[in-house]
Amino acid sequence: MNTNFLYLTTELITGFFALLVITKVLGKTQITQLTPFDFISALVLGELVGNAIYDKEIGLQYVLYAVFIWGTLIYSVEWITQKYKSSRSILEGKPAIVISEGKIDYHQLKKNHLDINQLQHLLREKDVFSIREVEYGILEANGSVSILKKSIYDQPIRKDLNLKPEKVSLPITLILDGEILLDNLRESGYNLAWLKQQLFTHGITDEKDVFYAEWLEGDSLYINTYSS
Repeated sequence: MNTNFLYLTTELITGFFALLVITKVLGKTQITQLTPFDFISALVLGELVGNAIYDKEIGLQYVLYAVFIWGTLIYSVEWITQKYKSSRSILEGKPAIVISEGKIDYHQLKKNHLDINQLQHLLREKDVFSIREVEYGILEANGSVSILKKSIYDQPIRKDLNLKPEKVSLPITLILDGEILLDNLRESGYNLAWLKQQLFTHGITDEKDVFYAEWLEGDSLYINTYSS
């Protein structure tokens, strides 16, 4: 029993420092700027060490060997992406403009396997609660979204201009992926006839043509069609 504890302790300590060294060599991108490849490589590296530690038939030298080989492969990929720019889009991915001039690019969302709910979540993480505030939105390689707000929603803030505060309302999604959200419509205080009329004034006769529509109190209906 004491031998087993000693064996486990030795391999845990060795694996810990081996992973620490690999992390330092590969740089901070492994943690702070995870691309899909970085994420998978980190999982595999941890799995290799974990399996080696708890498998008694695998000796200490195999733990170090597994970490060394996998770390070398990751380092080689990092070196290639730094040396050859053309390889970056393949190995690291490339940014995609998902909102352009205030309009959601449905085809870019579909290409990057991102739905409108996920996009809204990413925008809220940037303190943006309405898509109408965004002029450009870029989906980065690590899955985050960088935004450029429309000028009317950008600085300065009301306090800078000595303006009185106004009531702030949350935008309500009325149409999502061509489907009318009836519960949200009732919450907004309007009915189906009103929504149909609003769509008609924008030249839309069928809600199935609308990718996303949003209502905000005190503002006009924001509509984004599939063809926008």
